[in-house]
Amino acid sequence: MLDRLQDTPPDALLALIAQFAADEREDKIDLGVGVYRTDDGATPVFGAIKAAEQRLWEEQVSKSYLGPEGDRGFVHALMPIIFGSDATMGGRIEGVQTPGGTGAVRLAIALAERAGVTRVHVGTPSWPNHIPIIEDVGLEAVTFHHSNDDGSADLDAVLGIIRQAREGDAVLIHACCHNPSGIDYTDEQWDAIADALADSPVLPIIDSAYQGLGTGLEEDAAGLRKVLAKVPYALIAYSCDKNFGLYRDRVGAFYAKVAEPAQMPAAMSNAAALARANWSMPPDHGGAAVRIVLRDEDLRQQWLDELDGMRQRLRWVRATLAGAQKKVEGVPLAHLEEQNGLFAMLPLNKDQIAKLREDHAVYMAGSGRINIAGLTKGNIDKFIAALADVAG
Repeated sequence: MLDRLQDTPPDALLALIAQFAADEREDKIDLGVGVYRTDDGATPVFGAIKAAEQRLWEEQVSKSYLGPEGDRGFVHALMPIIFGSDATMGGRIEGVQTPGGTGAVRLAIALAERAGVTRVHVGTPSWPNHIPIIEDVGLEAVTFHHSNDDGSADLDAVLGIIRQAREGDAVLIHACCHNPSGIDYTDEQWDAIADALADSPVLPIIDSAYQGLGTGLEEDAAGLRKVLAKVPYALIAYSCDKNFGLYRDRVGAFYAKVAEPAQMPAAMSNAAALARANWSMPPDHGGAAVRIVLRDEDLRQQWLDELDGMRQRLRWVRATLAGAQKKVEGVPLAHLEEQNGLFAMLPLNKDQIAKLREDHAVYMAGSGRINIAGLTKGNIDKFIAALADVAG
């Protein structure tokens, strides 16, 4: 029956990676791939993670299966980071380990479907894998505008969706450092969203993939915590791939918040069954390293210091781009300093993006999304000059 299959469109980002690799110009700039880079252009292994891996190598006595729930110590060590001091909310929050944030999103959507959700509202632009996951599970993806032209969040749009929602609806919300726009909700907007969700039948699904890369660990979790304080039920997808630098190790976690502790066994047994059907057991190594880091006071502080350095570099890039607004007419940059995380959207057309690639060796997604971590002290002036050229 395989002769019935038809070609699917190639992944645009994978094609961009191949084009960048083939470009022999020494001053080429990669703003496509969504990984953190240092000012030297490297994607490093955290020192805290290396120390934890050394400890694993010395002390781990078995690589036997952990079960579909994964490393319980890892899952629970993360919870105060995400949810605060009352991490379980009296036994109403529990989770399982997943293969990366993608696995957590998949598990959240699959559990929502099993619970009776039929459609998921997604603010666009969004992470390109959100809608394919929703549709692959068999749910309807309904889009709404997430952002305004001035680089701010479209609060009216998300509130409208929440207030008009019907039974069987879910809404997917980015916790912080929105991918791909970089546009986050303010504290006041989060208050309004939480209040609206409290009065709505819609199920919140919160994707937290970049905690700590915005304005701080606590600050980046504030909106998520506001929502959880108001709603009886919520699903949370979490990724450690970015804030622990564990991309290829695929380290994530899925959490459910229920109205009563007595409902938790049913939620977790269904989550475990779905995990078993999808990937059976999550990979152990990265999650075990995170557990060691979070349980060791010195390693935890080292990780926090390294994360702080990442965040400060990203803020420097945003400030530098915003300060170059007068040099680049026609491409808004000033608002980038008010946004957060790895990504930003530039309103460039296909011809301008092609010219950046062909004339200046600047590679970025066709949507106009850039990974600002690809900009360094050594190439940011070149990028600003290239933008001025294509916008002129």
